[in-house]
Amino acid sequence: MNTLVIYDSQFGNTEQIAQAIVGSLRAFGQAQAVRVDPAHPLELQGVDLLMLGSPTQGFRPTPGMQSWLGNVSSQSLNGLAVACFDTRFRGRLWKSSAAPRMARQLRTMGVEPIVPPESFFVKAMKKEGPLLAGEEERAATWARMIFTKAEASHPAMR
Repeated sequence: MNTLVIYDSQFGNTEQIAQAIVGSLRAFGQAQAVRVDPAHPLELQGVDLLMLGSPTQGFRPTPGMQSWLGNVSSQSLNGLAVACFDTRFRGRLWKSSAAPRMARQLRTMGVEPIVPPESFFVKAMKKEGPLLAGEEERAATWARMIFTKAEASHPAMR
């Protein structure tokens, strides 16, 4: 299986989660994490599992991730297993975060993520983090669960 994690990161927290995911999925095949760069489109040919990650800024993904999602063709996503994650702080009054918005945008393109969006948490309201203890391990476990689900629902990955 070939996994691509496309992420954006402001303070390194989302990058840490992306690297934990990649580290976990390398046991099942090729896996790489690439920082989003709207000026340089990424080739999705040969990718089986695509994971998108962004820090939450103003209850939404970063401008870079929004731009990438706005410019990727739904045709290039056809047949891929896709999942979304974000980093944010946990708050009682939290209205929304980046991952559900990314998943919603994918759905408007006709792509249904294989799992609900996931959030990984940073300490308190400090944007710069660090991640709460155990979040990288939780990301690795989440990634393995996604692999199992993707393998079962996308037989071509076997």
